[in-house]
Amino acid sequence: MTRRARVQQAMRELVRPTVAAVEPTETLPVIGDAWAVRVLDLAIRIGETMLVAGDPASEVTLAITRVVGAYGVAPVHVDITYNSITVAFHRSGADRPITLLRVVRAAVPDHTRLQRLQALVADIRAGLPLDAALASAREIRRAPQRYGPLVVVASQASLAVGVAVMFGGGLAVIALAFIAAALAALTQLVLARARVPFFFRQIAGAFVLTAAAAATTLLSHTAWGAGEQVRPSVIVASGIVLMLAGLTVVGAAQDAIDGFALTAGGRILELVTQTVGVVVGMIAGLEFARLIGWGMSPPTEALPLGPVGMQFLGAAMIAVAVALFNGAGTRIVAVSVVLSLVAWGVYVGTTVVGFAPAAAAGTAAFAGSLVGIIAAYRLHVPSVAITTAAILPMVPGAAVFRGVLSVVAAGDDTAPMLTGFSMLAAAATIGISLAVGASLGIYAGQPLRATLASATRARGRLTSIRQDPTTAREGSSVR
Repeated sequence: MTRRARVQQAMRELVRPTVAAVEPTETLPVIGDAWAVRVLDLAIRIGETMLVAGDPASEVTLAITRVVGAYGVAPVHVDITYNSITVAFHRSGADRPITLLRVVRAAVPDHTRLQRLQALVADIRAGLPLDAALASAREIRRAPQRYGPLVVVASQASLAVGVAVMFGGGLAVIALAFIAAALAALTQLVLARARVPFFFRQIAGAFVLTAAAAATTLLSHTAWGAGEQVRPSVIVASGIVLMLAGLTVVGAAQDAIDGFALTAGGRILELVTQTVGVVVGMIAGLEFARLIGWGMSPPTEALPLGPVGMQFLGAAMIAVAVALFNGAGTRIVAVSVVLSLVAWGVYVGTTVVGFAPAAAAGTAAFAGSLVGIIAAYRLHVPSVAITTAAILPMVPGAAVFRGVLSVVAAGDDTAPMLTGFSMLAAAATIGISLAVGASLGIYAGQPLRATLASATRARGRLTSIRQDPTTAREGSSVR
């Protein structure tokens, strides 16, 4: 064939390909109904457990589609709401789709379970047989919590100690903060065993915390010299951070940005309701203390933080505590501590430069979540676990307490009441800034994580070629 003829044939194939130029159609596997139901059931159970354990809806959707795709059941439609997951598989030409729905229970953060589920999804994509995957998923779902109730209560009380350390509290304040937080945590544990709704548990915990802190004012009338230096506001602020530690601020913001409106709306409503429960419990505790003569006067200035070294020590203690009562293992605890120190370092640096508290908190949350999502990929830990530990030291517990105390002590005077509401608005602004900054860091880190994943796969292929060069020669001869 001459050069001119070859050019003409190439031009004709661009317009209308010949039969020889058409790539052979890939043979699709025959998926039976029984197989499809088993795969969908495995995927939806994994997704339900991940959503309960604290993963955002986008990550749950991605996990479900990866599981079903690994077993040839694709494409599927996944619909996640706040309290249910629906997965549907409709083959071309089939009369009816196969649809499964599961109701999602109340969220119980468990980062060890979440880490094991993510590892299971990776094993499934690597070729784990279906029967083995079903058995592993059943074992993970039925596994008990990593730590017992006493360890959880002790870690919750230790979180309050970390906050007290950040405010430069002495040994007396640290001990009283631990006792008050432990009493609040025990109260919530007993009410949880009695199946009391979480809203009323928040009220009861905040009431016990505030009343215990108000009782410390009696120490100034004793012969104990350290009693006069005890600041009840530090004790309450420490407990408020504990009460707000389990709220899914980042998850709600991320679901809203991802377009999961129903899930985000449910989580935001839950967040608001539980925060209102803390405020109501604080108001009840302050009123109770006033009636029996333990009244506290609102602080005239914001609570000052302690020395920089104490701030970093307190941030590390908070990270360890929140990781433990969320059921994390050693690796997550270690990564959480490092990430918390990074985020708090950014917060301190931005405040020194002159950033406002909300802007500094948002910047630190962005930096912490950006580093966290990369570290989560490299170290195979859930990103939501370490991101929570990074932003928790910046939760405005002291501002919430000052605002509520000013509103309660205002009485009929409108000026202190307006001041209190402005403090609460400032605290809400910081909370929104934390959520937005953390979500932005997660989105900014996803392309970096994808780049790292591609580089890792490329290095793996290169290593396999070097170990077995005949594979590359065979592949080139086939082409």
